[in-house]
This record gives sequence, structure tokens and C-alpha cells, in this order.
Amino acid sequence: MSKRMVVIGGDATGMSAASTALRHSAEGELEVVVLERGHYTSYSACGIPYWISGHVPDGDQLIARTPEQHREAGIDVRMRTEVTAIDLEKQSVGVRGVDDGDTYELGYDELVIATGAVPTVPPLEGSDARGIFGVQTLEQGEEIVKDLADGDRRRAVVVGAGYIGVEMAEAMVVRGLETTVVDQASEPFTQVDPDMGALIREAMEGMGMTVLTGVSVDGFDVGEDGRVRAVRAGDTVLPADIVIVGLGVKPNAQLAADAGLTIGPSGGIVTDARMRAAPNVWAGGDCVEVHHRLSGQNVHIPLGTHANKHGRIIGTNVAGGYGAFPGIIGTAISKVCSLEIGVTGLGETEADAVGFGYVTATVESTTTAGYWPEAEEMTVKVLAEQRTGRLLGAQIVGRAGSGKRIDVFATAIWNGMTVEEMTFMDLSYAPPFSPVWDAVLVAARKAAKEVQGEIPASPV
Repeated sequence: MSKRMVVIGGDATGMSAASTALRHSAEGELEVVVLERGHYTSYSACGIPYWISGHVPDGDQLIARTPEQHREAGIDVRMRTEVTAIDLEKQSVGVRGVDDGDTYELGYDELVIATGAVPTVPPLEGSDARGIFGVQTLEQGEEIVKDLADGDRRRAVVVGAGYIGVEMAEAMVVRGLETTVVDQASEPFTQVDPDMGALIREAMEGMGMTVLTGVSVDGFDVGEDGRVRAVRAGDTVLPADIVIVGLGVKPNAQLAADAGLTIGPSGGIVTDARMRAAPNVWAGGDCVEVHHRLSGQNVHIPLGTHANKHGRIIGTNVAGGYGAFPGIIGTAISKVCSLEIGVTGLGETEADAVGFGYVTATVESTTTAGYWPEAEEMTVKVLAEQRTGRLLGAQIVGRAGSGKRIDVFATAIWNGMTVEEMTFMDLSYAPPFSPVWDAVLVAARKAAKEVQGEIPASPV
């Protein structure tokens, strides 16, 4: 007798869980039903800004697998279908057709909640005007591409300077729009410390963008045609032909909360190490909170890398195997035009919040040997725990060729290395790729000296 696995959400976590479970189950043993309210499955939301900019010519290139391809693999994918309620006692979900309004109840033996995240949209006057867009789904990407093609858009205002904000600022600049970025923080990209954020702001301004920091958006001016005309930010009125709201996202966990599942301080669904939220109920991706290996706290860090891993773990467990998620350290990379940004581990604010004593070290270097014609500048900052010297975090801001160095630091943090141990890492060298002393090693060595300097010298 087969059992039924019902999956709410057809993107990274949901389809990865469905595919993995079906692949590891005997034929006829598992029926998999995926309920997706949108038009697409298995697509790269991270690629949307690059489709809008034109770096990716066709949005279809962002789709890894279509509903039809999943159906051919044996998964019952039901598009434009949303779940309205979860009944844990009856082990069923309420279902409604988005287009036709038809409703029905669907029972499950195993339930996977992969509802993702929803954009943070402040309740400001005029926020529902035409021409104001979030960037969360492929459908929203389509709307922006169409809007830019339909009219003479010359001035863009991007609200928020996090990952989406800086990437969409790049998209607007590449498309030739006069671009202003507004953020209430003291410096853009608060995922890094303010001193590194200042480097990002200076670089963005050097690219022709206007960057307004320490300013909150108060509302939007709307024309008689219902379209946005300007953004009000403090005493400043910013004319706008298109507005992108990139204020981050929050877990889409209301369905789970209404069902009585536990929601954590971050707003995400709480699961155990196997991604189980309740008996026969699993959850993963942007709707959950996860364990941070350094801070020891549960956090919400919405990234596709985690979502796909969650799905594989859930699918393995549903199929009778064993999988556990070991946690995260917050590694991420982004770019704005020619500037690359990498971050991993804890920044100063996060380290302070959990009580770590730490030292910092910042170095300026080049991406290649200094004499190489294509040498580019980069700045690297590291945090190391006092006395132990354990690496706690790293941030990189630099030009082409710098950002992926963050993965070396991420590997070191994952394996509990000290900055002293890092100085002896056997990293590759050739003039076209790095200086003989790569910035990773130089920063680690400088931090190690800071750690050693805290220990008083022995009396002679």
C-alpha cells in the first residue's frame, strides 16, 4: 500500500524533497503531490536581477525544471493551487484553485511545508501604486521586465540596500536608468560592518548612483493614472518612473502558525535537525529558522543553497533514510556592477550580541600580483575570538576576482580553524590569480598577531 507525500510549494525545497523522496522509494511505494500557487517550479530567484539587467537574455533560462518535466518523473504537480489550511489531527490540507476558486481536501501521510518567504513591504501611503515592485518571484521579475519595456523609464529608486537592493540597483544602472538607492541604515549592505559598508557606498557612488543612507522612506506620490511619481524620504522628494522595494523578506509561516506548529523568534518554523516540525510534518527553505553554528542561536537566513539542502534531507527522511542539517554560518556573496561582496560568519554587531570577545584585522590587497595588468583592489576584514584565535567571521569588498575568496574563510570557520592555523594554509599562487601572499593569508596573519598581542610577555 502506497503512502502519500503532499508538498506545499514547488520551488527549491519542495521539488528537491519530492524528487529525492521519489528517487529513494520503491516503485509504487510513494505518491507525491506538489501544490504550487504560482506559474513556475524549480527556478532561480537569485537570477532574477540578472534577467532584468539583461545579463540573462531569457527568463526561461532561470527555470531548472518545468512542471511537465516533474510530471514525467512521476510527481503529481498541481499548479495555480494554494493550500488554505493544515489540519494536523486529520492529516489533511485544505486546497483552493487560484484561478477557478474550486476547493477540496487532500489527505497526507507525510507533509512538507516549503512555503518560502514573503517580501517585507512597509504599510506606506501609495505603496500599492503601479510601478512599485518587489523582487521575490519569477512572476514579479516578468512584471518588471514588461514594465521597463512598455514605457520610457528614466529614473529608478531602489528602497533598501541589502542583497536585492544592490543587485537591482545594478540592474537599473545597466539598463541606463538614473538610479537612487535609499536605506535607513548608516551604510548600505548591513550584512557587513559599517566600515566595509562605507566602501560599498563609495563604489556605488563612483558608478553614478545616488546613495542616501540614514533615511527612511515615508511614502509614495502617485499620479492621476495610478502610477508612482516620486518617493518621499525625509525632507527629500525623489522623482521616480519605477520603484524597486528590496527591504528583505520574512518567513512565509502563517499557514504553519495557524495549524499550531511552533514559530521561533525569527518568525520561521522551528524544526529539529532532521527538518521535522511535527510528527509526519517537515519544513524547510526560507520559511524555517535554522541553527547558526557560531552564535548557537536560531536565525532566518533565506538562501537557495540552504533550501536545496533542506529538500534533500527531507526527501531522504521521508523515504526511510536518515538526513540531518548541520546548521549554517551565514556565507553569502553578491555584486553591484564591478564590485564584489562576500561575507561569512559573524560581524561585529552579531559577535557583540552573543557575547564574544574578539579582535579584528583589515587589510588592503590586490586580486592578482600587483604588477599584473588586470590587478584589482580588494579589502578583507576578519574577526577572531580573543585568546583562542578561532576565526569568527570574514568580509570581502573588492573588484572582479575577489568575492569567491570568501569560501576559503567559510571552510576555515566550518572546520573550527584559528587564524594562526590559517596562516599556514597551502593556497595556490600564480601572478594572474593572486599575490604570493594572498589577502586571505595576510588578513589571517594580521589577526593572529592581534590575538597574540593580548597575551602579556613573560618577564625576563
